[in-house]
Amino acid sequence: MTGAALPVGFAISYWEYKSTEESLDSRLWMRGCIVWSMIPYYAVYGIPILNIWFVEFTADSANLLLDFSGLGGYETGQMMIDRHDKVAISTDEWDGNLLFLTEPLGEAGFFAPMNKINGENIVIFILACSALQSMAVFIGGIVALKSVHWKRRMRALIITIPTIHILNVFRNAGIVWLTDTYRDWSFYGIGMFEFAHSYAAKAISLLAMFLMALALFDILPELHKNIMKILSPFSNKDIN
Repeated sequence: MTGAALPVGFAISYWEYKSTEESLDSRLWMRGCIVWSMIPYYAVYGIPILNIWFVEFTADSANLLLDFSGLGGYETGQMMIDRHDKVAISTDEWDGNLLFLTEPLGEAGFFAPMNKINGENIVIFILACSALQSMAVFIGGIVALKSVHWKRRMRALIITIPTIHILNVFRNAGIVWLTDTYRDWSFYGIGMFEFAHSYAAKAISLLAMFLMALALFDILPELHKNIMKILSPFSNKDIN
């Protein structure tokens, strides 16, 4: 994402240069979309108590689905924190501020191990496993539609956010089960966890996001109109 900042910045500059006054509302929507997408994500990331809750809720939801489907035998381990250049410790041992993140975290940040009943670790859940990024994108796109009545925006959020969470629970539960069941599986050096997490789950998630966006366009046609106006400098078409 950091590497994409420069080319995306150039693309936005090109959009601004090519855009007309008729697309001003759409450009304002795009800016609002970016801001409203950042606010919920960085609020959760930067407030440790919310970060911990999101991670734990994500792990517990996957574990509950596995138990419900008869594929249980797992338990959520104690919440841990991966500190930058330090040994990971449990959140109970951590003496940091729960309201403000005041120290750099390691790659995993706050994480919840998913273990077998015998204590053997299978995977860990981190904030990225919560689908918060996907939720934030839809929140930003919907909330930024200032011309749409708040009731319609609220209805779209009520439909979208729980749907993303439910789909993500199935994704996470599937990754846990596949990783545990097919431990020796390998394809050109790619293990089951990497295949399920980085390839299969991501492809399915992109398809689900695409289908959800199509459904959302039916509920909020203004969203589709704004997106098409933003893309109009590349298509050279006027969107009314």
